[in-house]
Amino acid sequence: MSNSTEVDMKDVELNEVEQEKQPMTEGEAGNNYAISPVSEKNGIVKVKIPDEETKFTGLSKEELMKVAGTPGWIKVRWALLILFWLGWLGMLAGAIAIIIQAPRCKPLPEMNWWNYGPLYQIGDVKSFASNLEGLADKVQAMDEVKVKGFIIGPIHVSSADKPEDLNLTEISEEAGDATQFAKLIHAAHRRGISVVLDLTPNYKGEEPWFAGDAVGTLELEPALRHWLEKGVDGFLFYGVEKVSTAPVWKDIEGLFHNQTESDGKTKKVLIGVTEKSSPEDIAAVLNTTGVDLLLTGALRSRSALEVAQSVDNLYSTYNQSRLTWNIGGRIAGHLASVVGLAKVKLSQLLLLTLPGTPVFNYGDEIGLEDELTKNPTMVWNFSDTSMIPKSKLEEMSSFRSFFKTVSEKRSKERSLQHGEYLPLFNSTFAMAYVRKWDQNERYLIALNWHSNETVTLQLKHAEIPEYATVVYSTDNKDNDKEHKLSELQVKPEQGVMLKFPYTS
Repeated sequence: MSNSTEVDMKDVELNEVEQEKQPMTEGEAGNNYAISPVSEKNGIVKVKIPDEETKFTGLSKEELMKVAGTPGWIKVRWALLILFWLGWLGMLAGAIAIIIQAPRCKPLPEMNWWNYGPLYQIGDVKSFASNLEGLADKVQAMDEVKVKGFIIGPIHVSSADKPEDLNLTEISEEAGDATQFAKLIHAAHRRGISVVLDLTPNYKGEEPWFAGDAVGTLELEPALRHWLEKGVDGFLFYGVEKVSTAPVWKDIEGLFHNQTESDGKTKKVLIGVTEKSSPEDIAAVLNTTGVDLLLTGALRSRSALEVAQSVDNLYSTYNQSRLTWNIGGRIAGHLASVVGLAKVKLSQLLLLTLPGTPVFNYGDEIGLEDELTKNPTMVWNFSDTSMIPKSKLEEMSSFRSFFKTVSEKRSKERSLQHGEYLPLFNSTFAMAYVRKWDQNERYLIALNWHSNETVTLQLKHAEIPEYATVVYSTDNKDNDKEHKLSELQVKPEQGVMLKFPYTS
């Protein structure tokens, strides 16, 4: 080994003399020779022995206390303590500053169950699903498209213009029976779907309420109590402006609000229907009847400019929890028959993205059209070509798929559920608006009702960016594509939803 790696050595002196150098005694010699003792110096041998490992046992408690009590260590400890508290206070101050400077979340507005999704009007139960039991079996299908409430009927016994035949608490034979109704209530409530009953008295006659003194003889209060006990979540009446000053309506309004507003489980809704279409007339009916929601003709057979003006006017006047939007209805007919098949998806997109509650007639989600009656048979099987051509069934399936997609989006996004409404553009044939809520993603909706011309919307506003990304389009094209908003083109009879992020 080299000198650098050698272990230090110690000399060890040997006291024993090597055996071959020991002087022999006479006995050992075995003869008479005399051997003189030889003087031999003990040898010195170098043996490599490693040093013993040094062990550090540290200071004893007494030694530590003695050192810790010295002035130098006392000063060090105080310095470290002061630094710790200064650092802690600095971090606390920084956290407070961040909280103060960070944008605060806007409190959620007051919402009711009918504000969270579309209502679905089923005027003729027999045409929709044979009877109330069949309707109960279709609850899951309605839940899939995020329907939040059914408006059923009327299903009570009544004859056209014959008040003597009226029985508001008895279910007509063509609709079903009390057992089936109980099954429907149970199935709907299990999936979070509310049930509203259309209790319009003279629904088979030309006028919703009986003429003359018959209105004064109506006893609606017992009927309301009866159906509330059965589990219904609200009532709907047509022609509410015609009876808003009658004693019978005052009884309805007083009983309804006094008895149901304090219900801690599910608030009950009172819905009115009117054919009024101007914002001024709608406001007057809302104020005089006290209904929670009012179905109107505000969006029916009107230009895009009139639609935009109506929405702007009503939105600026009322809390959006009271706004309701519909196009078709039990009397008006189905959406596809009112606007035309080419504009079904465009109308679905409009209703599902306006501020307020959208209301659809049964079958509007599949583009069901009125035929000889305004109660056509609902189509459930899109593969059965025995009665309907394959191309028509594919079209219905496409309508339902688009409806489901947009309705699901609405149910998840706060901007679409209760977000603010910001109008951007309107003309005779087109309109565009933004739905936004606090620090959530924003959505821009652009609609073109023109049958032949593409509209270029030069959208510029302080609250919108230069570009936005397509989420959905009624022609199912350009999804996820980015568009420059100052040059946004919307094709004939097309609607498009775009999104852009919130920026502080």
